[in-house]
Amino acid sequence: MECVVQGIIETQHVEALEILLQGLCGVHKQSLRIHELCLKSVPNLGLVASEIRLLCDLEQPEPTWTVRHVGGPMRGTGAEQISVLVRPMIESKISKNALRMFYALGYKLDHEQLRVGFAFHFQRGAQITVTVSSINKMLKLHATDEAVPVTPGIQLVEVTAPASSENYTEVVAAVSSFCEYLAPLLHLSKPGVSTGVVPTAAAAAASLMSDGGGTKM
Repeated sequence: MECVVQGIIETQHVEALEILLQGLCGVHKQSLRIHELCLKSVPNLGLVASEIRLLCDLEQPEPTWTVRHVGGPMRGTGAEQISVLVRPMIESKISKNALRMFYALGYKLDHEQLRVGFAFHFQRGAQITVTVSSINKMLKLHATDEAVPVTPGIQLVEVTAPASSENYTEVVAAVSSFCEYLAPLLHLSKPGVSTGVVPTAAAAAASLMSDGGGTKM
């Protein structure tokens, strides 16, 4: 399973966010260019509709493929009281013939998108990944070179961490604690809960740009 929160930031403040993340994480960023295809099953594949995502990492010299299935969020009183979404997630590396295989199994392409940006991977009470990316749509099927932004001027920020049924409470605490450091620039919440752009972002970004991000925390 995984713990996840999301938020948005104006593109003009992304450089300041990168400076802050560099100081917090103490690691170098990694470039991100992911072609994501969402496939859905047709009725004859079972009683319950299935959705999977194929992720093609275009940053690699030879593009690599991953298949990912994300389940529904954890429910119950405990889940409602925490600010981080906890959900089952399974992913695995797969060959470049993955799309053809899933088409043969009866899956259909629902939509596709291109995510372009950067990511930080680090250990801070949990194995945390922060991705900052623009979401782009293809004007033609699979035409990643002609992709255009879905929301120009806005980028998606996502914080995720792997967890298990035994340790998710500790992972949630680690993610929540880390997100507090980003609060001046953006607000992170459960996916689907829109909080908009933070009013203090411009002032916080200006401060970060002037002092170079401060020291590592």
